[in-house]
Amino acid sequence: MHPRVVVLAGGVGGAKFALGVRAALAARGAAPATVIVNTGDDLWLSGVRLQPDVDSILYALAGVNDAARGWGRAGDSERVNAELVAWGAGWPWFTLGDLDLGTHLARTGWLREGLSPSQVLARMSQRWPLGVRLLPMTDAEVDTHVLLGDGRRMHFQEWWTRHRATLEPAAFENPGIDTATPAPGVLEAIRAADVILLAPSNPVVSIGPILAVPGIREAVRAAPARVVGVSGIIGGRVVRGMADVCLAAIGVATSADAVAAHYGAGGAGGLLDAWLLAEEDAALAPAVDALGIRAVVAPLWMTDVVAGTALAEAALRA
Repeated sequence: MHPRVVVLAGGVGGAKFALGVRAALAARGAAPATVIVNTGDDLWLSGVRLQPDVDSILYALAGVNDAARGWGRAGDSERVNAELVAWGAGWPWFTLGDLDLGTHLARTGWLREGLSPSQVLARMSQRWPLGVRLLPMTDAEVDTHVLLGDGRRMHFQEWWTRHRATLEPAAFENPGIDTATPAPGVLEAIRAADVILLAPSNPVVSIGPILAVPGIREAVRAAPARVVGVSGIIGGRVVRGMADVCLAAIGVATSADAVAAHYGAGGAGGLLDAWLLAEEDAALAPAVDALGIRAVVAPLWMTDVVAGTALAEAALRA
């Protein structure tokens, strides 16, 4: 019997991993995976609703993403963004491509017509043959805010994109998440899964908000599925972005075994049954095993779809 697979994902790492999972399951003749996407990065800007992680994964699966930049649409132009800047609107350091704005306008229009974010994503998923089922983690607005060491507070996108994570964070918060509920279909997919995969996404601001939605972490713990995580740390360094700054803010070292400990062993109140380590971190395998999590050493660099598919297959075998 082919496994029913659920993936928790966000960001560029999540998008690449989702591509690999799709290919690996298709090669097995298995049913498409359900990908539960982080919406903590979302924001309102110039009157439109942006969902950066949702769009990164949507565009990647559709094959229309800008792989070089890691975000946005391939071949996009920026005429409207230049006009917004000329008007002094929006954020001059946060570029919105013209094709990308079409996505945001469509989303905002449907939201204003009364559709929920999960209904909007279902509608957007019909445009291209994605090969997976995409679900937002919640329909509630729970944007990520960064509390700085000097007491200031700003939206995560300003801290990440404008300041490139150079301002010392004291904490990351998602206002309203305590009263949020999982989007329709999220808990059902987790409960029915045979395998739950934690993508090599930022543990703090991509996977963290998903697990912080009341009911999701508990559902993952209670599910009969095997839970397998993939390290986004290779050789003591983050693969992409500034996850090391985020990890430091919550007291977690930038190492593959420390992140495994952060998620915890399923048999000890945590989540993981197995954890994929890079070949460069093979020496950390005994430390992961000592946590009660089975360490699996595998090539983790997703340099292309073939490598991403091999990684996804290794996660499924684990």
